[in-house]
Amino acid sequence: MSRWQLIGLGLVAYALGLIATAPATLIDARLDRASAGGLRLAEAHGTLWSGTGQIEIRDASRDTGIAKHIAWRFRPAYLLRGRLFYEVTLDHAARHFPVTVSATRIEVEGADINLPAATLGLGAPKLAPLGLTGDMLLHIARLSFGRGSVQGNATLQWRGAGSAFTRISPLGDYELRLEGDGAAVRASLRTLQGPLQLDGQGSWSSGQNPQFRGSARVPPPQQQQLSPLLRMIAVERGAGRFELLLK
Repeated sequence: MSRWQLIGLGLVAYALGLIATAPATLIDARLDRASAGGLRLAEAHGTLWSGTGQIEIRDASRDTGIAKHIAWRFRPAYLLRGRLFYEVTLDHAARHFPVTVSATRIEVEGADINLPAATLGLGAPKLAPLGLTGDMLLHIARLSFGRGSVQGNATLQWRGAGSAFTRISPLGDYELRLEGDGAAVRASLRTLQGPLQLDGQGSWSSGQNPQFRGSARVPPPQQQQLSPLLRMIAVERGAGRFELLLK
């Protein structure tokens, strides 16, 4: 074997070594770019191929957020398709979901993620002071992120909704449907059940703050107790009727 062949083999072996030991912290930079700072990976341990950390969901100012434990494992078979395929688990759950990374996009599919009700305050800071409570489940059928665009759909259900500013509990159960067409993400809210009836529509485009316009209706027996809460975030349009604007 010639000298140049030996040098070439050495360079290839060196490059493969760098790839094999690439630190998990590189994932944070990719998430930061794809989500415009909304998603970050903290306390990352391991490599690109297998590791753990804390996935952070941050508010619009990127100053506060929530964190959940995350673990990932690479599946090499998908390299033949030009993609990186990972099995991901959150909060040490028994079930994992797939995350696929290509040159331009990150795709999540079939994920069920439990979130605290305070997460609503990250997307809509106006709601943060209400001390929201209840159980939230985010079901991602498929969402694809890349270069300021989101495609796919997801559903966020809020069960047993409540607030520290009212004794009425629960206020109800609600569902927010999210649809991304690339240019924008559109949201529609509906009430599943409960005394506080909420509905509305919203949208978000890259480079802009999310906007949501909704309405709230309170039946007469609960108006005295719930109207002060709603006046904190909405405009009263009549007895038991409120208009809410979040942006």
